[in-house]
Amino acid sequence: MKEVLTQFSQALRRNMTKEEKHLWYDFLKKLPITVKRQEVIDNYIVDFYIPQVKIIIELDGSQHYTEEGEAKDSVRDNTLGKFGIKILRYTNREVNRNFDGVCRDIQSHIDIALKGEAFTH
Repeated sequence: MKEVLTQFSQALRRNMTKEEKHLWYDFLKKLPITVKRQEVIDNYIVDFYIPQVKIIIELDGSQHYTEEGEAKDSVRDNTLGKFGIKILRYTNREVNRNFDGVCRDIQSHIDIALKGEAFTH
């Protein structure tokens, strides 16, 4: 299962959506901490993962807003949340219409997590 997911994640990295490319090349790739694209965690592939602060960033297309899509996302989020990971979700529309706001929101979550990390060391 893991090998199949890994192969699929590599294909997803090569074929990112327009919104994923925009967020990756114009913001996430430039961050001073490691951001992984299409990372396999448990039995899921997440769009972006920042291991140092345990944050997942998901960009959701319209399929996520069907009853079935919302149910799958809920199960997925609950499973990943058990690893102590925070999941940030943004719509493709938000990335297209409010890119700076999405980036500021992500940065604020990273900053909060890094401050918390400073207190635990």
